[in-house]
Amino acid sequence: MSYNIAYLVDSFYLGSYNPSKQYFEYRFLGDYAKPVIYLYPTVQTDVSVKIELQGRLTCTYPEYNNGWNVTANPDGTLINKTDGREYSYLYWEGKGNAIWDLSKGFVVKGEDTIEFLQEKLEYLGLTTRELNEFIVYWLPLMKENKYNLITFQTTAYENNAKLHITPEPDNILRIFMAYKALDNYIEIPEQQLSTFNRSGFSVIEWGGTEIK
Repeated sequence: MSYNIAYLVDSFYLGSYNPSKQYFEYRFLGDYAKPVIYLYPTVQTDVSVKIELQGRLTCTYPEYNNGWNVTANPDGTLINKTDGREYSYLYWEGKGNAIWDLSKGFVVKGEDTIEFLQEKLEYLGLTTRELNEFIVYWLPLMKENKYNLITFQTTAYENNAKLHITPEPDNILRIFMAYKALDNYIEIPEQQLSTFNRSGFSVIEWGGTEIK
């Protein structure tokens, strides 16, 4: 316990002992780490959200119960019908067997992670609040790496983790980052990204995975 020990709890969770706080901290290393779903209807709307995952859910908040049923407000706040509580988004994690496409992307120094994510996430269409929540989660995992190979998955992610939302949104933005720590810089073709234009009932989701 006198050392900052890292060990595997299982193949999907990394545990590390924090000697200053004297407890163990755990971070998810599996296929789908912290996807969160924001709902922005134009007027207060009752919404049903279901995930068709090629794999299994390991954690949800609020509790999934074979789907989420919420009252969504234009500012993004959600009232969960099961417990009557207010939530900022719908959160899930899961395990699966998706094959991620790393043929195109970006190789970024760990020390440049903040600037890279701020630029790309803003371009992709996240609000300041959304991109800040993304960066706060992923930055501790990426900033100490010498380099990170970063890609934003589209087809592979959507094929393996389908969303079913009723009523149907006007626009959906799903950002899923796959990254791999590198010891040395490599050259790969740069990934071309598209910006998202919010209009009508918009659904925003972000998440990611670390590839070992």
